[in-house]
Amino acid sequence: MKELIIAFGLFLFIEGILYAIFPSKMKSMLKKLELISTSQLRTGGLIFAILGFVIIYYFKN
Repeated sequence: MKELIIAFGLFLFIEGILYAIFPSKMKSMLKKLELISTSQLRTGGLIFAILGFVIIYYFKN
């Protein structure tokens, strides 16, 4: 559970740094996100979730 909290904190840190360093680029990226269909977002999210799970599983064992 401790690792999950640390991972979430790292995620928030990285997101925050990106918005702090590149605010205009992040805004334009979010605007472009509206052009992507819901099914494409869902598929991409599932791919990244599975990839993240595989990485965690590989390094945890």
